[in-house]
Amino acid sequence: MSQPAKPKKVKLILSAIYSEQKAWQTLIPILEDKFGEMDYCSKQMDFNYTDYYEKEMGSGLKREFVSFSRLIDPVELPGIKLFTNQLEIETSAEGRRVVNLDPGYLSLDNLVLATGKPSPHRIYLRDGIYADLHLIYESGSYKPLKWTYPDYASQSLIALFNRLREVLKVALKVQEESDE
Repeated sequence: MSQPAKPKKVKLILSAIYSEQKAWQTLIPILEDKFGEMDYCSKQMDFNYTDYYEKEMGSGLKREFVSFSRLIDPVELPGIKLFTNQLEIETSAEGRRVVNLDPGYLSLDNLVLATGKPSPHRIYLRDGIYADLHLIYESGSYKPLKWTYPDYASQSLIALFNRLREVLKVALKVQEESDE
């Protein structure tokens, strides 16, 4: 029989896709106030894997990934997604988003994104939010699944997530030592 146990803390990550960098920049202090200091921010990159957001947000979209130093409990993910959804609404212009925020978490075993869109491979959490398993860690690296978004399956993002996993390992060890 399995014995229920509290899960290890995880690393909060967030993808910001935006048409207006200024709007994204105004959200950074709000996110840090809510989730703690960012310990990583990627360089700005072109978001050109899909045109899914272009109708609403326009063309020439940019993206940045960030992560936070404070580890979270995985059960916080739905509340985080609801919070970021509200920020998207607050920064909208003429009823259209100018920033898309996609939170998720990195664990030693996987990368999970939060979404409000149901699908057969997504697990319902609460309040209309689903967990979307995107990458699993095996044989020394995160690996994509058949439904993983193409950008998350790219070698550059997998390398990024592998580096952030190393940061997570150190943070978990420090936390474990302070709990002793």
